[in-house]
Amino acid sequence: MRSKLIAVAIAAGLGVTSFTVAAAPAQKSHKSHTTTAPAASNAEVEALKAQLAALQSKVDELEQRTDAQSDINVSTGQAVEKASNVTASSDKKLAALEKAINNTSISGKMFFDFTNISDKNSDKGKTDKSGTGIDVKRFYFGVTHKFNDVWSANLTTDFNYASAIGQTSLFVKKAYVQGKFDDAAVLRIGSADMPWIPFAENYYGFRYVENTLVDRLKYGASADWGLHMGGDVGASKSLNYAVSVVNGAGYKNPGRSKGVDVEGRVGFVPFDNMIVAVGGYSGHLGKETQNISAAHTAQRGDFMVAYADKSFRLGAEYFTAKNWNNVLSPLADKANGYSVWGSVLVADGLTLFTRYDNAKLSKDLDRNAKDVYYNLGLEYQVTKGFKLAGVWKHEKADKSVTTPVPPHVQNVKTNEIGVFGEVSF
Repeated sequence: MRSKLIAVAIAAGLGVTSFTVAAAPAQKSHKSHTTTAPAASNAEVEALKAQLAALQSKVDELEQRTDAQSDINVSTGQAVEKASNVTASSDKKLAALEKAINNTSISGKMFFDFTNISDKNSDKGKTDKSGTGIDVKRFYFGVTHKFNDVWSANLTTDFNYASAIGQTSLFVKKAYVQGKFDDAAVLRIGSADMPWIPFAENYYGFRYVENTLVDRLKYGASADWGLHMGGDVGASKSLNYAVSVVNGAGYKNPGRSKGVDVEGRVGFVPFDNMIVAVGGYSGHLGKETQNISAAHTAQRGDFMVAYADKSFRLGAEYFTAKNWNNVLSPLADKANGYSVWGSVLVADGLTLFTRYDNAKLSKDLDRNAKDVYYNLGLEYQVTKGFKLAGVWKHEKADKSVTTPVPPHVQNVKTNEIGVFGEVSF
């Protein structure tokens, strides 16, 4: 652009100069006798010089404007390029955030109740457990992130509050990395569900009202730290299994023990919604360490048969245990028990349910140690993810005592009535 302007200016100057030089001789031939001709010619030259100077000034001004415009264009281009890079970077970050959100899910489940408890010891009368209050027995909050079609991770916390003892606690219940290589091969590393208790809860269906038999009597843990493998076998998924190799002390205690415990389960599905399952446990419950030797190995056998669909449930669970509470004791002992439950949908959103448990807790050392439990309730489905139940519970626990003398059987009777609820999302 600058070269073109200079060329135009030079051409214009040359044209004017040529015209002036050509005009000067003509004037001299016609007016040679006039003495003012040289003066006129000098005036024209001076005027031409002034015009050229003005033209040069305009050319310089145009050059300056052109340079300024070029700088503006360069700055604008750089700004546009920078804005494009920022936009591209922002788009990538938004895409990454969207992917992370889409691959992450949260869940929660709360068990609560508002009840009146009457707890009476045959030797001491009513205990401090008696009274009216509200309990948030469990609040699970879970986050699951999926890395790809095989690998994922889960973190689930466990919060509970009990008004009877004034205790608030927060635990990590589940924290594991999962590799799902096939429906028949799902590996979990960390604290995860154990093979038996969560499986039985699924068919029982009223965990928010009461723990299942093995869990309620503390003959097992619902989760523990270790390696877990399970899945459904076959196209029809008529067989399922689970096996865990764990520390043994439960999810609340991730401490290291001298050896590992093993729990397993195999289930057979003869038809939809029906299950026949057997399971077992063997280990030292995390009590044997490098400097503490176990006197016995805790063992438990399990059996369950159940049917469960949206309108009807019926099931029975049985367990037998050896030395569960005597791992460090030289004295051996055994226990067993069973649970029977059922529920039926009696109207839209209303389900009637009941359960009966009977267990002998010390068959060798204290034949009087027994536990009988039953409940009766009516559940109302308030909305999706929220249900309430009016429930009456009764438990009678017996054991032999030596004080006050003479030795006798002491029993504790507990009656509880009120409203129980579950919120899940």
